[in-house]
Amino acid sequence: MFPRGGPGIALLLLRISVAATLLLSLADRPDLSLFHLLFASAWLVSIALAIGIFTPVVSSIVCVYAIANLLIGLRLDWLVVSLFLNSVALALLGPGAYSLDARLFGLKVTVMSPRKDASGS
Repeated sequence: MFPRGGPGIALLLLRISVAATLLLSLADRPDLSLFHLLFASAWLVSIALAIGIFTPVVSSIVCVYAIANLLIGLRLDWLVVSLFLNSVALALLGPGAYSLDARLFGLKVTVMSPRKDASGS
């Protein structure tokens, strides 16, 4: 769940890409003055994605936003389609080693002792 090295860096770049695409999809709207709350929450979600906190949950929220935007929008916006596909991939892959999720929920090793036989042999 928390790969290091090249895959971890790739997941970091994917998190930053989803965060930037979310902000770009909102900044493209001409009626942004009506959606200050939506824009502020998008900034919070983007920051959470960039630092990698609760990544599967936050990227699922981005998926729901992208689906709603595609269903409500009058035109097919390829930026939102890209946002949807990348956020689904991020939700399924996880945050990677270079995230706060890895620090909070990192590898935990459970050591189990061998089972003792009841017959005594």
